[in-house]
Amino acid sequence: MDMHNLGKSGITVSPVCFGCNVFGWTIDEAASFKLLDALTDGGINFIDTADVYSTWAHNGMGGQSETIIGKWLKQSGKRDKIVIATKVGMDMGGEKKGLSRDYIYRAVEDSLKRLQTDYIDLYQSHTDDAHTPMRETLETYTELIKEGKVRAIGASNYTGARLAESLEVSKQFNLAEYQTLQPLYNLYDREVFEKDMLPVCLENNIGVINYYSLASGFLTGKYRTEDDLAKTKRASNKKYFNERGFKILKALDAVSAQYGANPAQVAMAWLLARPAVVSPIASATSVAQLQDMFKAMELKLDSKALTLLDDASAY
Repeated sequence: MDMHNLGKSGITVSPVCFGCNVFGWTIDEAASFKLLDALTDGGINFIDTADVYSTWAHNGMGGQSETIIGKWLKQSGKRDKIVIATKVGMDMGGEKKGLSRDYIYRAVEDSLKRLQTDYIDLYQSHTDDAHTPMRETLETYTELIKEGKVRAIGASNYTGARLAESLEVSKQFNLAEYQTLQPLYNLYDREVFEKDMLPVCLENNIGVINYYSLASGFLTGKYRTEDDLAKTKRASNKKYFNERGFKILKALDAVSAQYGANPAQVAMAWLLARPAVVSPIASATSVAQLQDMFKAMELKLDSKALTLLDDASAY
């Protein structure tokens, strides 16, 4: 398997990243442990979580995903075999939010404790904080890297302009630079990322680890009618039910038939062929569903298939 670089960090990761937001939300601890064992055994060494997962399901209390990962790390002894990405900044209730120095220091200690580790491989700003000077945030991350608590930093949900601004601040004051960007990006949701953020990522060798790689499940092809939506908690799928969305599914079906694959595998393979994309984030709730991620890492689409998908998803 070809490993991919996280920007200029020196950290190498598998071509697909497992999204751990489901841990402690839609699946319990035992099922989470099985998934972590299976994905690491299958060659995926990169997992993404956040301190805020999953406040929405636990009366505003977060930390469930990190806690489950920490228990698994202690039980499995696989800390050196996995790259952990987590995030800080989203509202955890009360004053627990943002990217100020004081709060980041509190939050990183909480995450380290839950994860039962003494370092985080990739620590990400979960969302931009317009109320804290960017220099303060980056100085804090630089200190954490020097202390050995963090190996590299990344940004999530930043605009292209703010990402570029952060890189300028890093250069001006000799501070740690964001090595990755975690944006919304998939075969359907293309325009905002490609127009606004992609140029900054390409110019500065920022590795893209995009979320919602399968458009909340729409690109799996499982949801094609209004009745199908009743099968999922993700009502946001409905926004994809339009002429362009169904055109994309038709193209995915055609390429899937050509390669003996399924739409989810093809949609992920398309992402892996995109500029700047390092490791798309996808999730699963069963070991069987992991097969799509394993197969996507091996699937290489030819130029004809890529053009078909590009044209169908054109905006």
